[in-house]
Amino acid sequence: MCNKPSTNFIRHTPDGDTFEREVCTTCGFIHYQNPKVVVGSVVHHDGRLLLCRRAIEPRSGFWTIPAGYMEIGETAAQGAMREAQEEAFADIVIENVLAVYSIPNIAQVQVIHVAHLAKPRFKAGPESQEVSLFEWDEIPWKDLAFPSVHWALRHFREIRGKAEFSVFSNPPGETGAMTSTPIK
Repeated sequence: MCNKPSTNFIRHTPDGDTFEREVCTTCGFIHYQNPKVVVGSVVHHDGRLLLCRRAIEPRSGFWTIPAGYMEIGETAAQGAMREAQEEAFADIVIENVLAVYSIPNIAQVQVIHVAHLAKPRFKAGPESQEVSLFEWDEIPWKDLAFPSVHWALRHFREIRGKAEFSVFSNPPGETGAMTSTPIK
């Protein structure tokens, strides 16, 4: 990449490509912008599910599963374990991949795992107002932060107790836009 000012970039479709990209007019460098990977877990313990009330935007004050952006140099499972530690000071054991969701309107791919608490200890981390274990009927459904949290919890319920299952994806017709209908 050249060291010229960013004003040397124009949008056009490079030869052999199918999408418009930011391309440097000086050196031809193509600035690819691709979706971010989010990793997280539906964490269970003694029949209850771990949820975190967000202390940060977006959706501060709403409940979610422990999840966040994957970092360079870590696997999806390592990222999910790190996020549980950051958000809930929870040590978790990853069991399996539950789902891979595509959220195109915010350029995310979400890899959600099934996990259990290694030890029944947790507390709110700096990104959480509070953390709690919920029975299924106690989950604050109307206060869940994102459509994909609804999906992950429902998908977990479908596989609960199964040793083998197929990895889930977005429910039919759902893209993860905040206008999506939450599924209980």
